[in-house]
Amino acid sequence: MMTRLDFLKSIGFKGPALVALLTSCVREEDTFVEALSVQDQTSETPATDTTSLGGATDVSMKLKSPAAISTEALNAITGVKLRIDLTLSANAALLTVGGYLIKSGIVTAQSSSGVLVAATQTCSHEPKNKVIFNKTEFYCTEHGARFSLTGSGLNTFGNAGLTIYKTATDGNTVVIY
Repeated sequence: MMTRLDFLKSIGFKGPALVALLTSCVREEDTFVEALSVQDQTSETPATDTTSLGGATDVSMKLKSPAAISTEALNAITGVKLRIDLTLSANAALLTVGGYLIKSGIVTAQSSSGVLVAATQTCSHEPKNKVIFNKTEFYCTEHGARFSLTGSGLNTFGNAGLTIYKTATDGNTVVIY
């Protein structure tokens, strides 16, 4: 695949003319997010609640979600695409606002206190698995496509939208369906 810069060079543009072409055809909404924060998925520190129980210490990881449902209701959900066990330290990123995980081609994040969102990792601009969660939106690291939490495009690269999944939790397990 040839980039726009390579194409313009191949047809003879160079110097100031090349710069003018490159800068004149970029829209403000297509610029990359200024404060992009890519989390290191390998060095997560679990968020823990430590409670003393008669001399023993119980360290449990639980999502404090106002929308938590019962475990029975969670297990009754059909069409499950992914289950995430929040008691595993590998999944601790979901216990922090702004934290996210990428598993089985799905980006799951805690967008605000107790609110979970999930989307496909495959960008609609070009089918590459480069979508991450960035503070308040989904973002493709390949070309800068931006998507709202409801999947609508926030710039021209994201105008085709993004597949969003439903989420449910009982506080210990997250189900994406």
